[in-house]
Amino acid sequence: MTDKFSETEVFTRVTRLTRRQLEGFVEGELVRPEQDGTGYIFRRVDIARLELLCDLSHDLDLDETALSIVISLIDQLHAARQDLASIAQAIDNLPAELRARVQAAMKQP
Repeated sequence: MTDKFSETEVFTRVTRLTRRQLEGFVEGELVRPEQDGTGYIFRRVDIARLELLCDLSHDLDLDETALSIVISLIDQLHAARQDLASIAQAIDNLPAELRARVQAAMKQP
């Protein structure tokens, strides 16, 4: 199983995607593939992002401005979830007494 995909493979996997859309998504930095001498190289996350972009643009009829806003919000949500997971892990690694104090403080209004 490969983790890198050519443009041709992207069109095979994301069947609703047009060349014009792909160019617009890349130019608008909604997806950021790597580049080599032959063209763009996409990762699995790029494929998932392109599928989401196609769903949003086709099903909800969002233009590139709206797509940019929605994708930005999704990226912020993912970053916040990662931050929260890091904080939870840090709390879990605290000594039991300190962890209990932190958890009690978090329950206070």
